[in-house]
Amino acid sequence: MNQPHGGKLVDRTLTGRARQTAVAEAELLPRLLVDASRAADIRNIAHGVYSPCEGFVGAEDLDAILTTSHLSSDVPWTIPIICDVPEPGPYELGTTVAIYAEDCCGPLALLYLEEIYKWDKHRAAQVVFGTTDDSHPGVARMMARGDYLLAGPIDLIDDDGGPFAALNLRPAETRALFAERSWETVCAFQTRNVPHAGHEDLQKTVLGLVDGLLIQPVIGRKKPGDCTDEAILAAYQALIQNYFPPDRVVLSVLPTDMHYAGPNEAIHHAIIRKNFGCTHIIIGRDHAGVGSYYGPEDAITRFADFPDLGIAPITIRGDFWFCQRCNRVASDRTCPHPPTDRIEFSGTHLRQMIQQGTVPPPEIMRPEVYQALRGVSRIFV
Repeated sequence: MNQPHGGKLVDRTLTGRARQTAVAEAELLPRLLVDASRAADIRNIAHGVYSPCEGFVGAEDLDAILTTSHLSSDVPWTIPIICDVPEPGPYELGTTVAIYAEDCCGPLALLYLEEIYKWDKHRAAQVVFGTTDDSHPGVARMMARGDYLLAGPIDLIDDDGGPFAALNLRPAETRALFAERSWETVCAFQTRNVPHAGHEDLQKTVLGLVDGLLIQPVIGRKKPGDCTDEAILAAYQALIQNYFPPDRVVLSVLPTDMHYAGPNEAIHHAIIRKNFGCTHIIIGRDHAGVGSYYGPEDAITRFADFPDLGIAPITIRGDFWFCQRCNRVASDRTCPHPPTDRIEFSGTHLRQMIQQGTVPPPEIMRPEVYQALRGVSRIFV
């Protein structure tokens, strides 16, 4: 198993008497209300998902990320973890701020405020997303954020696991589980979709190369047309239960937003999975992309800029389909047969079939997966 990013797994979660003291202290402190996205970031900081970050980045780290794709400590980093406000007041440097969130009734965390600074959102968008076009969903969200950033370490008070708590494993927990199973090599599979036969084929191919597989759907805000959290988890539970050896797969959620930052988000996802204990991550066509903002292999080639990342990409190139003559999942790199022999993995077509109640062919989706989807209250965002 590899080391956490930066060499140490962060833990900023208060427990016992320290937590009780923080709850009482929060009542007397300036308050900051954050949305569900910032609350997820705070929990991820506290749990070590974003190791080595112990809080929201300051001006020096932000400039280093945008200039060199590293923190000021020279640790690779591509997506800044920030806390924005519209105006600096009523916050003062050197004080503690009590953070409250929409999804909890008491204080969420304490922020030890070390910096308040104005940031250049256009510069950040251009570097992170490669564009300032506000038609890009990540750019639009960034431009809507406040003009000032608060920075400093945090301590988590409310450690609620959310609606999928049983599947919300922390990095320390996955590392312990991998060690218990004697997994020395673990590959992460990042997803925001329900699984089709192409996903399953890819995952099983990778299991022939490593000891175990971490399937980790992103749980959080997504764009319209993406699958709901409930649908993704129900589908993967059905797939794993019926078609995978249970001692070779771990299903765990990652509560975070999709940024749709393409190549930079691919590196970010790899760093996160490194902290969970993974040695490899699957990076396929247009990973974390949206629209036509990135080339199909931009995320794959981005890894060449980080030879010391500490987690290796397993790169999957090409377009995939089910070939009726090969009688298996195939791609433009493996299959010589014409389009008339193909059953395409079209997300649009598959979505239409599910919405219309049409059973997808088994070459595209396992029947157990489809039945699991039909059992959830809402399949698409």
